[in-house]
Amino acid sequence: MVRKATPADLDAIAAIYDDIHTNEEAGLTTVGWVRSIYPTRKSAEEAIAKDEMFVLEADGVVTAAAKINQEQVPEYANAQWEYPAPDEKVMVLHTLVVAPKSKGMGYGSRFVDFYETYAREKGCPYLRMDTNERNLAARALYKKLGYREVGIVSCAFNGIPGVRLVCLEKKG
Repeated sequence: MVRKATPADLDAIAAIYDDIHTNEEAGLTTVGWVRSIYPTRKSAEEAIAKDEMFVLEADGVVTAAAKINQEQVPEYANAQWEYPAPDEKVMVLHTLVVAPKSKGMGYGSRFVDFYETYAREKGCPYLRMDTNERNLAARALYKKLGYREVGIVSCAFNGIPGVRLVCLEKKG
């Protein structure tokens, strides 16, 4: 079940971020994030306060989370979008995380499916997202789900220098 996050979900979301950072630091995964820079408990707290954070629960446990809104980050201006969509028709998925202990159980795909349905219900047929070029698992998942990589933008992103940001899109 995917639902809007509440302040009561903050600890669970922050724990997922922490587990991902720990796995990255141990060389068990590569997403390109940096502990204490992004994502952080504060970034989750801000998304909850804006009513833009969603969580996926499995058996009453938060196993995935992401921010969904219509905010296209400035770096998107440097991507070669196939669909020159008006801003009000674009929905963006930000910072999708799945608890490492739940990897391979289909939660990422289920969350993206929710995002696509949510966007359609809000009148936004143009779907956009991004990931770090180094995050090969996310890139493979998004490709499998029909997203097209439209460009890679070199930038400092969310406070992390030297990011090569892969921009993806799909028309829903």
